[in-house]
Amino acid sequence: MTQGKTGRIAVVGSNMVDLVTYTNRMPAPGETLEAPSFEMGCGGKGANQAVAAALLGSTVGMVTKVGDDMFADNTIRNFRDHGVDTTHVVKVAGMTSGVAPIFVEPSGENSILIVKGANATLSPADVDAAEDMLSQADLILMQLEIPLETVRHTVRRAAQWGVRTILNPAPASPDLRVEDLRDLSFLVPNESELALLSGMPTDSEDQITSAARSLIAKGIGNVIVTLGGRGARWITAERLVPVPALTVSPVDTTGAGDAFIGAFAHFLAATGETETALNKAARYAALSVTRRGTQKSYATAEEFDSFCATQTASAD
Repeated sequence: MTQGKTGRIAVVGSNMVDLVTYTNRMPAPGETLEAPSFEMGCGGKGANQAVAAALLGSTVGMVTKVGDDMFADNTIRNFRDHGVDTTHVVKVAGMTSGVAPIFVEPSGENSILIVKGANATLSPADVDAAEDMLSQADLILMQLEIPLETVRHTVRRAAQWGVRTILNPAPASPDLRVEDLRDLSFLVPNESELALLSGMPTDSEDQITSAARSLIAKGIGNVIVTLGGRGARWITAERLVPVPALTVSPVDTTGAGDAFIGAFAHFLAATGETETALNKAARYAALSVTRRGTQKSYATAEEFDSFCATQTASAD
């Protein structure tokens, strides 16, 4: 069951408006195609992870910025509707909110563009202004849809407060340096992000392990490498723990990685057990890809319990 002890999670990160087009195929250059359907919803890696954790029962607060356009009030309302504290969600005059045009093919695979908008103005000063909330959190989540200097500052301040941190280094940035992450508790990259940050190949399991341990040797506590349909790997200096993927028929993979991280944060704060939290997070992400959309594909605690019970029954 997912009920029980819950944690306090803070997210220093992005919000976006997802503009999702479902297409039979991507157009060639200069080609115009008719697409079957379109949906609009709230997204952004930071907001997605916050909503996933909140739906599962964590107490969640968001540090982010929105524009002063037609999307801003809806984004703030969406946070509140999901139980996310918006005390530190700030409107920026003269800026647009972040948007993410997303194109989803019949296989469920997606292509995404992001326009950061007001997210690009989230600053170290905003982190300091939210110290009352951040310093009391069990975990602080971050991503790279906000300025790198803000991520670096958050990692440093969290270490001073004694708060564990999780960074999803996406979208990948060549300007992110391992030296900036010495105090990070958990780094959660995919294979290409791990290769970029470590400067090492990640084409095989052994290479993935070596690349992850090169980062651990430089001060990162744990590396969790997400491998899509192959699950994930939790790597420390001494341990290599495979996290199996659950086989499902994907409808829309948009936001699955954020579902995984938000659920991992929730279950880690609730149980204190990294391996348990990772296995539950893998199931939560698998459930999300069987539904359309981003945040609206995320399950509540009760829905997730039902799904897990069904999976257990089918395995017997």
